[in-house]
Amino acid sequence: MKERRRGAVLEEAILDAAYGELDAHGYAGLTMEAVAVRAGTSRPVLARLWETRADPAVAAIRRQMSRHPVDVGDMGDVRTELLELLERASERARTSVAMFTLFATAYFGETGSSPQDLRAALIDGETDALKVILDRAVARGEIDEQKLAPAVTTLLYDLFRVHAIMTFAAPPVELRQTWVDALFLPLVRPTTP
Repeated sequence: MKERRRGAVLEEAILDAAYGELDAHGYAGLTMEAVAVRAGTSRPVLARLWETRADPAVAAIRRQMSRHPVDVGDMGDVRTELLELLERASERARTSVAMFTLFATAYFGETGSSPQDLRAALIDGETDALKVILDRAVARGEIDEQKLAPAVTTLLYDLFRVHAIMTFAAPPVELRQTWVDALFLPLVRPTTP
């Protein structure tokens, strides 16, 4: 006789199943019934945990993202740290293409939320790794804080997101290096007298 799963063990199985369904069918093809079957549980069990299919979808993606943290320790050089950040973000994107299907489907109409609401739900509680890197670089004198206008500060994230959303893939190493070396660093480096 199969042992009944409960609590965290059951929730992990359901989130794995939800992510599997997202990966296989996208958000548009996600059904609570399919998640229940894949998780080896029942639809009423899912209904007790989540009200809508959007809830386990967001939870499953957040869980997958947590498996690929983007925090970067102090490596003593802003360029090295930025490239490492983009590498880690690429690893996350490779395993989280399902996340991007949420942006292009009925999710927003179904939940009444905006893209900003979804982004906030997905990154809730995460440290802004780019801000940490930039703060260290300013402290080391590698970046002029006065040049960190909001649009400049978010440039690397914006380029990364656009590439990932438009291609459903992480940007290649060469492109990430070009963003850092030819676009971002020239904008923020201190002006030499």
